[in-house]
Amino acid sequence: MSSGPTRTFIRGFIPLAVLGGVFLMQAADTACASEIVVDATSRIGTIRPLHGVNNGPLNFGEMVDVSAWYRQLDIPLARLHDCEWPNPDIVDIHAIFPDMQADASQPLSYRFSRTDDYIRPIVEAGTGIVYRLGESIEHTRRKYHVVPPGDYAKWADVCIGIIRHYNEGWADGHQYGIRYWEIWNEPENRPVMWTGSDEDYYRLYAASAKAIKNRWPRLMVGGPSAGAQGRLIGDRMEPYPFVKGFLEFCRDNKVPLDFFSWHTYTDDPYLYAKKARAIRRLLDEYGFTKTESHLNEWNYLPDNEWIMSAEQGVARRQWFERIGGAEGAAFLTCALIDLQTAPVDVANYYSGDTNWFGLFDRYGLPRKTFYAMKAFRMLLDTPAGVKASGVPEEHLAVCAGINEEQTSLTILVSSLRAMNEDVQLKISALPWKGPVRWEVFRLDARHSLERVLNEVRDATVLVDKYTFEAPCVLLVRLSQTESGDE
Repeated sequence: MSSGPTRTFIRGFIPLAVLGGVFLMQAADTACASEIVVDATSRIGTIRPLHGVNNGPLNFGEMVDVSAWYRQLDIPLARLHDCEWPNPDIVDIHAIFPDMQADASQPLSYRFSRTDDYIRPIVEAGTGIVYRLGESIEHTRRKYHVVPPGDYAKWADVCIGIIRHYNEGWADGHQYGIRYWEIWNEPENRPVMWTGSDEDYYRLYAASAKAIKNRWPRLMVGGPSAGAQGRLIGDRMEPYPFVKGFLEFCRDNKVPLDFFSWHTYTDDPYLYAKKARAIRRLLDEYGFTKTESHLNEWNYLPDNEWIMSAEQGVARRQWFERIGGAEGAAFLTCALIDLQTAPVDVANYYSGDTNWFGLFDRYGLPRKTFYAMKAFRMLLDTPAGVKASGVPEEHLAVCAGINEEQTSLTILVSSLRAMNEDVQLKISALPWKGPVRWEVFRLDARHSLERVLNEVRDATVLVDKYTFEAPCVLLVRLSQTESGDE
């Protein structure tokens, strides 16, 4: 056992928002020390596994395989987009069906093998799939594949062939039961994702969505993976013309929209829940009350500025180090906690591979963000949300849960920005009697979710104090134990 945690915390917000086992404290400026009080006997809902990702564990033509790490996260859903980017030879329509003049009804017209190999370890990890039907982003000066197809009906036929292969075993295929099928990615992001007009995309979406739903009514078809949804004004979303036109087109033409997908990159981890509420309201206003909301690309955007393409060398490296480092880890944790209160059905972090934005570096080693995702996964071992309350001040997110056997309690706390401040954690009630094993796992610039405290305490000693040097994530786990158990 190492010496106790560097007991550091951070400021948070008030008032307290409570739903589904999550507590986000937001407060006005006050100078008082903070206290978090957890009542493990007060149930308030279920903590949701919203830690989906984009992409799978195979990278660089299988030279880098992070499957062992990937499986530790029990990822609920992996969205397939920008797979093996920047030179994708899998998943994308052009990679699977290279000749649009070929017969879409014939197995020999398709090249499934590479994509089969890529998807297999995702499925073996127990992870579901959101299959993006379309193309990866092209930052190249010349655009090769992000163009409207010449024949929308033919393109839809190719999508049918892909679904048959992965869900019905066609063309020496599989029975994966992939439920979610997404039509294209960010068609409003021109020209890197689409060189056509708004109307060109609407027609492509309609042709594909109708063809898929006519054949498989129970599959979920959606889009448009909008990176720019609109202006957030209070609790409402004023949609940009592309999104407004898309929703009107689907409504007026009775086009299936089982899920509406959207993206956001920001330096505010609490923006996602605000947007989710506004987007839910927007969908309902257009009559899509049963349409799911999918935040299927999200990540930390340091200083809210894109420098990926504008800068080279040191500036770019430092930018991505912040995304994958302690800042990004605290951001990720705050967002996953806050999203628990939001009307979002699926969330997919971008990304779960060795992409610059990924949970792993280019050599396949976990970054700090991997350990943040792992901390959230540890929280899910105690999925029954319990009440937490307190007076933290700025950007402090807290979530607490207990297992069904009522023998283990977990508290996950994340701070992204603030002055250093001592925070007292108090457990007001436990559902069991006797000694308690008290463990603390720390994630910050110096720690990667190492256990920094492991001791058995008397059940009457249920108070501890920590100091967070933001950015920081702390996971506290209390477990029922026998007397004398060390």
